[in-house]
Amino acid sequence: MRSSGILMHISSLPSPYGIGTMGKEARKFVDFLEKSAQSYWQVLPVCPTSYGDSPYQSFSAFAGNPYFIDLGYLVKERLLTKKECEGYSWGKKEQEADYGLLYENRYRLFRQVYVRFKKRIPEDYLDFCREQMHWLPDYALFMALKDQNDGVEWTKWDHDLKFREPKAIEAAREELKEEIGFYQMLQYLFFRQWYDLKEYANAKGIKIIGDTPIYVAMDSADVWANPSLFYLDEDLTPIDVAGCPPDAFSDDGQLWGNPLFRWDVMKKDGYSWWILRIAQMAKLFDVVRIDHFRGFDSYYAIPYGDINAKKGEWRKGPGMDLFLAIEKKLGRQDIIVEDLGFLTDSVHQLVEDSGFPGMKLIQFAFDTREDGDYLPHNYPTHCVVYTGTHDNDTILGWMKTAPKESVKFAKEYLRLTKEEGYHWGMMKGAWGSVADLAVVTMQDVLGLGSKARMNTPSTLGCNWKWRMEADALSSKLAKKLRENMEMYGRMPDVRKR
Repeated sequence: MRSSGILMHISSLPSPYGIGTMGKEARKFVDFLEKSAQSYWQVLPVCPTSYGDSPYQSFSAFAGNPYFIDLGYLVKERLLTKKECEGYSWGKKEQEADYGLLYENRYRLFRQVYVRFKKRIPEDYLDFCREQMHWLPDYALFMALKDQNDGVEWTKWDHDLKFREPKAIEAAREELKEEIGFYQMLQYLFFRQWYDLKEYANAKGIKIIGDTPIYVAMDSADVWANPSLFYLDEDLTPIDVAGCPPDAFSDDGQLWGNPLFRWDVMKKDGYSWWILRIAQMAKLFDVVRIDHFRGFDSYYAIPYGDINAKKGEWRKGPGMDLFLAIEKKLGRQDIIVEDLGFLTDSVHQLVEDSGFPGMKLIQFAFDTREDGDYLPHNYPTHCVVYTGTHDNDTILGWMKTAPKESVKFAKEYLRLTKEEGYHWGMMKGAWGSVADLAVVTMQDVLGLGSKARMNTPSTLGCNWKWRMEADALSSKLAKKLRENMEMYGRMPDVRKR
C-alpha cells in the first residue's frame, strides 16, 4: 500500500510558551495531516535532551521530554494558571526554541505544578509508576542526584553514588524522596499527554513514526544504572567510544563519544535491555525507526580520549541474533532501519535478513561523494524514501549550497522548474517513486531555506531550534498536498481507520 507522511518534531510546533508541545497545536497538525491525505507523522526522539539540546543525546532512553508537556492542558487541570505561564519569558524569536530559557523557566513552573499535584494525586499515578519500574526509579533518582550535584555528569559524583553502593543508593532515595517524586510526576504527565495525542492521531488515521538512536549518552541513567552493559573500565571510564570513520564528507570522521555496548554481556541475558527498550518504543509509536542500523552488523570503535575518529576500528555487532531475540519475545515489530552511510555486503545482508524497509535519500542521489545509488528509478518497493532528514539542509537550502554539477543533475533528472518551486519538484520525485512510503520534511512542504534546517552534524549551538509559524497550516496547502497524493497513488486506505 503506497502511502506518505511528513517529518516534523514535536519541538517545531507553534505554541505561546517557547517550544512545541503535545497540546492543541499538535492536534491541529494531525488535522492538517488528515486533510492533506497523509498517513504518517514522523518525529525525532522524544526523550529528555541534555547538554547541546540534541534529542539523540539524552539523559534516558526510556523517559519522555518534559518540555513537551503542554502547559495549556495543565491550566485546564488547575495545576497551573495562565497568568503563571505568561509570567516567564520564553524567548524573543517565535520561530526558534530558546533552550536556555526553557531550562530555567519551565522547571520553575513544574515545581509549582508538583505542589498542587501532591494534594490530589491521580488514581492511575501509582499504576503508572509500577508499570515503569524497569527504568523510572533509576531515572528519577539519577535526575535528583544531578540536581544535587549541580548538573555535573555522574562519573564525577562521590565514589559510593558513582558506583551505586547499595547503602548510598538507599540513603539517597530517602534523602531525595521529594525530588524523585517530582521527576516521576513529570514522566506521568508526559506519558499521559503523549498517549492522548497518539490516540487522537490514530483515530484520524495517522500513524506516528518514532526515532530510536542506536546509542545512549554516557551521562545518562541508562549507563549509570547498567554499567556492566557498556564498554567501561574498572573506574567506569569508557574504553572506546562510538563514531564514524573519515569519508568524503569529513577528513576527521565523526566522534560521537557514546559508550559502546558489551554485546557479549547483553547476549548472555537474552538482550533483555534491548527488548525492554524496543517494547517501550513500540508502545509509544506505531512504527519505530532505528538510527544507524549498520552498527548492529559492525560498529566503529574509537579509543576514548582521541580528538577525532581517525584511529578507530570496525568490530562485529550482534547481527540478526539480537533481532531474532526481540521478535521471539515481542513478536514481529513494525520497524524502519536507517541504512545510510558506509555500507558493506554484510550490512546489506542484515537489512535483507531482517525484512525491515531501509531508507533512500533523494538529496544523496545527486551527490558525487556518495557511493550508494539513491536515484529513484533504482529503488525497490520495500523502502522508505525521504527528500532529506533532520541532518540534511532543506531542499531550497541544498539547491543553493550543493555543488553546481549536483544541482544541474537534479534539475535535469527531476525536471525541476523555478516556476513550480524546486521543493515541489523534488518532493514529487519522492512521491512518484515506487517506494512504499514517502516522507518529506515540513520545512520542505513550506518551501523554507537553510535557516529552517534542523541540524548540521558536528556543530553545536545552532541546532534543533526551528519552529513553524502559527499560521503555516493553510487549507490551500492541505489541498495541494492532497492533490499530489491522488496523482501519485498515495491516498490513505480509509477502510483501515
